[in-house]
Amino acid sequence: MTRRLVLVLAALIAPAAAFGQPNAEAIYKTQCAVCHDNPTTRAPDRETLVLKSRAAILASLVSGSMAAHARELTAVEKRAVADLLGAPPGTAAAAPPPETALCAADTRLPADPLAGPRWIGWGAGPANTRFQPSDQAGLTAEEVPRLKLKWAFGFPETVTAYAQPAVAGGRVFVGSEKGAVYSLDAATGCAHWSYAAAAGVRTAISVGPVGKRHLVFFGDIGAKVYALDAATGERVWDTEVDPHQFARITGAPILHETRLFVPVSSVEEIAGARPKYECCTFRGSVVALDAATGKKIWQRHMIADQPKPVKKNAQGTQLWHPAGAAIWSAPTLDLKRQLIYVGTGNGYTEPAAATSDAIVAIEMATGAIRWVQQITPNDAFVVGCQPGNPNCPAELGPDVDFGSSPILRTLPGGQDILVVGQKSGVAFGLDPDRKGAIVWQFRAGKGGALGGIEWGMAADETNVYVPVSDVLLKPAEAGGLFALKLTDGQKVWHAPPAPLGCTTGRGCSGAQSAAITATPGVVFSGSIDGHLRAYSTADGRVLWDFDTAREFPTVNGIKANGGSIDAPGPVVVGGMVFTNSGYGMWRGKPGNVLLAFEVEK
Repeated sequence: MTRRLVLVLAALIAPAAAFGQPNAEAIYKTQCAVCHDNPTTRAPDRETLVLKSRAAILASLVSGSMAAHARELTAVEKRAVADLLGAPPGTAAAAPPPETALCAADTRLPADPLAGPRWIGWGAGPANTRFQPSDQAGLTAEEVPRLKLKWAFGFPETVTAYAQPAVAGGRVFVGSEKGAVYSLDAATGCAHWSYAAAAGVRTAISVGPVGKRHLVFFGDIGAKVYALDAATGERVWDTEVDPHQFARITGAPILHETRLFVPVSSVEEIAGARPKYECCTFRGSVVALDAATGKKIWQRHMIADQPKPVKKNAQGTQLWHPAGAAIWSAPTLDLKRQLIYVGTGNGYTEPAAATSDAIVAIEMATGAIRWVQQITPNDAFVVGCQPGNPNCPAELGPDVDFGSSPILRTLPGGQDILVVGQKSGVAFGLDPDRKGAIVWQFRAGKGGALGGIEWGMAADETNVYVPVSDVLLKPAEAGGLFALKLTDGQKVWHAPPAPLGCTTGRGCSGAQSAAITATPGVVFSGSIDGHLRAYSTADGRVLWDFDTAREFPTVNGIKANGGSIDAPGPVVVGGMVFTNSGYGMWRGKPGNVLLAFEVEK
């Protein structure tokens, strides 16, 4: 440990009063409120922050996801902010799990965990259809109304549950806000092993063979990718894929043969509006890694030109461009054409690059860009901009990036189609053989910031199912689910938002921004108010409805409750349904639980 780090830690551990107490409330208002008090951002609000322990907030400010934002604060100021916001010691910390949380028998992982029922990665396969066929789902539409909670697992010391599980070989692999990754028994929820990553893990987890063993792959919010032994949790390798201070991985890495393809996103647009921040230098990318060693094979930035200094603002801060085009979702693999498809985010600087708010086709072998279909040009956006701020684009864009993975499907005549959903509220059918030419489009929602189609659609052989967020509309107006024909985008049916059981609060909304999942005859969709529902693919009627926004007894003895369902979607495997509940940005609806359902016998 370096002398400098020792001094920093000593200052943080010492009582703030020993140095003179700074005005923590003023610091919060000037440094934090622009995001945490802004309902149009994904930052957790203040009512959610106070559920965290002081130690957890301090750790985030010192070395976690907020470290770059807090770099202008002194050690004493960071401590003061943590004391202001965090729960007193002992009130937010979780009790250590009892020994009964561990599996009594160390059941071996099957030699080929992919031979049985499974859900791997984000979309249950390289095409990211989020469709689980009958032999894998083990669940019929007739059985769905009899689904009952079988077990619940509590994530320790977290106030958000945002990582989609993977299931293979009878085990559930899932990450957490604190960076813990677990291997749980799918039938009982007991733990086989856990691993502590360096930062929070919100990606879905991929599982695949490498050499003579199977590995699990995931990324963290510090832009590091990991490979662990699936049977034991032993670290095989880890690799930082992007050194940018705001780089992170939210979309799931995807394995194909000997290569792992990793999307890189960023939260630089949150810091971009601050006058002392040198906005902006991050560029979204896809990175190809050797699956056995983690060695980088190629990295393709979505903006080819490196950022260059352009001017200084009134405070003398150097400004840069171009920047942006983060990739928030898992790549989609087209094995026939040997291409990778990704959806990109908005630009951070103007003019926004031609690869922002676009679907981009990349050669799997080399990383070369084959074609680009930009849907929305000139979308330059940073969070919290005020009039006259020189860090901000002169014309602030609508922030309608692609947050969901493209879906690749084959139509009845043999032609392939790419189906993509945008935060604008529009779903598109694209032709991969004509450089992504638009075949059809359908407006499902009004769109906008946090609106439209957020995290993911699902598609079976005939229809694509489109959930609508529009969370910033009136609570009863947000949400809804559409079924569209894959061939031409024509509406098959529309399920309007379900009636709300709440009346107030940021988490009181029918918005369906989370990814959805389809099985034969059924579409599963969660909502911000905490409900998980199953809809009939025939007509959109609700077959089953479970309210997750409550406290649950857990198999690991951790106090846990559900809340909003957002970002990851449900996973259906071997007759069971798994979902996280408690996306922490929504007031009154944070949570820390993984739920497992099974048909009542």
